[in-house]
Amino acid sequence: MSPPVLSGPRYLREGLRLVLSPGLRLFVIIPVTINLLLFAGLVYFAVSQFRGWVEGLMPSLPAWLAFLEYLLWPLFVLLVLVMVFFTFTLVANLIAAPFNGFLSEKVEVMVRGDDAAPPFRWAELLAMLPRTIGRELRKLGYFLPRAAALLVLSFIPVLNLLAAPLWLLFGAWMMAVQYIDYPADNHKMGWNEMMGWLRQRRMRSLGFGAVTYAALLVPLVNLLIMPAAVAAATLMWMEEHDQRPRLVH
Repeated sequence: MSPPVLSGPRYLREGLRLVLSPGLRLFVIIPVTINLLLFAGLVYFAVSQFRGWVEGLMPSLPAWLAFLEYLLWPLFVLLVLVMVFFTFTLVANLIAAPFNGFLSEKVEVMVRGDDAAPPFRWAELLAMLPRTIGRELRKLGYFLPRAAALLVLSFIPVLNLLAAPLWLLFGAWMMAVQYIDYPADNHKMGWNEMMGWLRQRRMRSLGFGAVTYAALLVPLVNLLIMPAAVAAATLMWMEEHDQRPRLVH
């Protein structure tokens, strides 16, 4: 049996298999199409501003330390990529929230064997809209002050060397929070209770979040990884609640 922190790839692999199956494919097409348009717009804007952002974040070095710029440049390129990723993920998940909650619900139906191809109903989706948008705003309230603190750290000389690894760690945690929230919300679990649930499974949660984070950094692939991560988080939730057989290790 693999350690909990290494379980993420298994969940994501099975989640991807599920969302590509005929029974769930329809629940993925609409949010992927919306996010594809959003992604194209963000990439166009980011490419035009990228160099200026990197140079703005780079610390000013005296002439005798100019050689360090070659060492620091990749670090701050990574920092900008992480920040652009967070922006895209934040907006994309807000748009896709009702679809993701809906998808998580249908994944449970299929995995339990209740229905091999659950129907898509707009009325059912719209009924979930207020609750899912409210939950996304709660996640935003959790994310923003922590992201702001990291952003401030990114501009403090010397200390900003810590910003990129801290962003990566925070990103992995936020991916677990983001996607586990869908099955948790479907089961009427409150925010604080869900956060406690994640902390009790910190290594498993970070393992799932890290592999999801890495996959979402791949352009275009991330459009399909988003619904796959919803399905993967639902599988993790069901497994932890003994609602499905354990995944093969």
